Amino acid sequence: MPDFRSSPSETPEGKGRARRAWDAYSNAVGVVASPLLDPTSKRIAMALSGDLLGFWLSWHLNGGFEGLVESGMHPSTVWRKVKRFRTILGVHPDEFRVDGVSIDPAAFWDAARRPELRGLR
Repeated sequence: MPDFRSSPSETPEGKGRARRAWDAYSNAVGVVASPLLDPTSKRIAMALSGDLLGFWLSWHLNGGFEGLVESGMHPSTVWRKVKRFRTILGVHPDEFRVDGVSIDPAAFWDAARRPELRGLR
């Protein structure tokens, strides 16, 4: 059996034929599919970013993992959402910051206890 380790490829892509073929194909498809897919992908991105920011806000207002579980979210759901958050945004929700946005959990919960807001829960 031949040992190909002694004659390595020029690059991990070999001569790059597959990459060039793929790039040509994806560019051709992109020209046709982009007008059809852009509106859909924008809707998906908006829904996903709203979900991620909502989770981030809930994470901080409820005190993180334990607080979310105590407020009724299943632990598996919290783990799944943390994973999605980290996969998409590259950082844990505890470390994520949004410029211009500050969260004051104490003020939020004090306001939520006001009698006029009790019917909203």
